[in-house]
Amino acid sequence: MRFVARCLVVGANGFIGSHLVDELVSLGHEVTAFDRFSSQRAVYTSAGVRQVPGDFMNHSDVAEAVAGQQYVFHFVSTTTPATAENDPTLDVRTNIASSIELFQHCVDAGVQKVFFASTGGAIYGNHPGTSFAEDTLPLPVSPYAIGKLAIEGYLRYFGVKYGLESISFRISNPYGPGQRANKKQGVIPIFLSRLAQGLPLTVLGDGSMVRDYLYVGDAVRMIAQTVGRSSSESVYNIGSGSGASVRQLLDVMESVTGREPAVEVKPVPSTFLDRVVLDIERFRSEFGYDTFISLEEGISKTWAQLMETSR
Repeated sequence: MRFVARCLVVGANGFIGSHLVDELVSLGHEVTAFDRFSSQRAVYTSAGVRQVPGDFMNHSDVAEAVAGQQYVFHFVSTTTPATAENDPTLDVRTNIASSIELFQHCVDAGVQKVFFASTGGAIYGNHPGTSFAEDTLPLPVSPYAIGKLAIEGYLRYFGVKYGLESISFRISNPYGPGQRANKKQGVIPIFLSRLAQGLPLTVLGDGSMVRDYLYVGDAVRMIAQTVGRSSSESVYNIGSGSGASVRQLLDVMESVTGREPAVEVKPVPSTFLDRVVLDIERFRSEFGYDTFISLEEGISKTWAQLMETSR
């Protein structure tokens, strides 16, 4: 008999959240989608999803959405790395405070487990070495990453005090169809969007900066397969386990699009990290996952969707 769970996705109309809704539905789960739905339509494509419009910072809206759920996926953020950098107190007042309220509603509603979309590389900071494992000492240097780490800490607190189970997924650099370049987050959608418009691409430094790019389909499949299974740890890296430099990205994009990018070079901000690659052995050994979409195929799928929607 197929395991069916009642799942709430908070941030269901966001980039990862919308793909997660579709993945959970494909696995047979009963899914409730909570979001402001500011685009006036659902981004996910699955039928049979219970839609609950609401504001993450409105306590009664959140309480209504959480009621009756077994699993809650906290995949919303009120800030981006850029907005948190511009106003760190905004992240504290909105993101962290509202997350704590969400966790309290989960306790009150008897939710079994919370899954939190944390951030991968930014939490670890500039450590020496080739990749970061979950037991690497977190040294975040940006307000956005500091906030994510704080929310992870509050989940541990709610686990100790109330017995609320949780997993924090430290997600690397997800990309794929549906990721909006106007969010100013994610180098792949920004570069592809500018290529489509014939605009130059801004490269920070000499292009040697390395990131762990993960196709969104792989990300949500990894996350969804943890539903209903016990977990020995509360934090898991979610990434491809390999890195690519900005120069490599440019080469792949030129090959996929047939367009040679014009490049503008700018200095690297002091809070940016040189190399971020996640060690995913903890996740692999416990849940298993070895079939990843290649960077070339993922960028090709993303470019094809961008071309389709821009017609």
